[in-house]
Amino acid sequence: MREIKYSEAILEATDFSLENDPSVLVVGLGVPDPKGIFGTTSGLQEKYGEHRVMDMPLSENGMTGIITGVSLNGFRPILTHQRVEFALLSIEQIVNQAAKWFYMNAGQQNVPIVIRLIIGRGWGQGPQHAQSLESWFAHIPGLKVVMPSNSYDAKGLLISSVEDDNPVIFLEHRWLHNTFDNVPSEGYRVPIGEARLARKGSDVTIVSHSYMVLESLRCADVLAEHGISVEVVDLRSIRPLDSKTVLNSVSKTKRLVVADNGWMHFGVSSEIISIVTENIFDKLICAPVRIGMNDSPSPSTRALANHYYPRAKNIAEVISKMLDKTVDLNILFPKTDIPLDVPDPSFRGPF
Repeated sequence: MREIKYSEAILEATDFSLENDPSVLVVGLGVPDPKGIFGTTSGLQEKYGEHRVMDMPLSENGMTGIITGVSLNGFRPILTHQRVEFALLSIEQIVNQAAKWFYMNAGQQNVPIVIRLIIGRGWGQGPQHAQSLESWFAHIPGLKVVMPSNSYDAKGLLISSVEDDNPVIFLEHRWLHNTFDNVPSEGYRVPIGEARLARKGSDVTIVSHSYMVLESLRCADVLAEHGISVEVVDLRSIRPLDSKTVLNSVSKTKRLVVADNGWMHFGVSSEIISIVTENIFDKLICAPVRIGMNDSPSPSTRALANHYYPRAKNIAEVISKMLDKTVDLNILFPKTDIPLDVPDPSFRGPF
């Protein structure tokens, strides 16, 4: 075990997959760029050659179609469009072709593609470059949607995604790339569709995914100082969704808060609350609450961003009210001069 960055875990998983399977390819905008997509592809072209690790032209729809054809001919490509918004130019190929192929061909042909996409806020990305659109992809049968929140899961889930026989959308929040976790040096798999109990608790369950897991854990740490025991469920993937782990947790705590990574309306939080109320409504002692982005396009300015994105303090406010506890959140979460649209002082964005 070593402590490595989330971005390094992605790089190690990609390196492992390329080394162990000659059918694996890496294709995408900026793959051989000096910045290497947050460092996640750095050095791979030098090690494996331009025929396996390559840049691509600015033709997202065309390239996604080509990669789909490549996957139908025995390859396992990892395709990156970087920002999730760039992938919208290829949505027809993703939704109508890759996601449907297995079904339309009676299970006789597979499309083993991994599409890596960067999501989330930061450094003035604005309405067209800071969105979290995971619920779009999760709505489509035939697509798997994976969203690791830490380095360990990022490496294991990416290896599992590459080895999966059908298309996987692999979403990375840009605020996670510089976070650290203990990660084995060898290759390993984290199963797709299994949630993680990130913290045990007894008073309330927070269900979250991707970056919001970090905010949920921070909230849990702070509230623990005031005798509030919070359980945190990290979904890890939202399609398939591990409803069993969610239901088991909420059955125990009898209270539910969903900290959504994107917009609340028609999103992941809506699905989680529906699953809970449909299955264990009688065990709830109060109404579930969802927390997510405000229902407007993502802002560009720092002044607006400071009031737009949900953070640990917002989750703590909801839980304090839910439990009828008096907690001075201004002391626990003091004001800071650190800009709230920047994950850490080392972040230099916008890449």
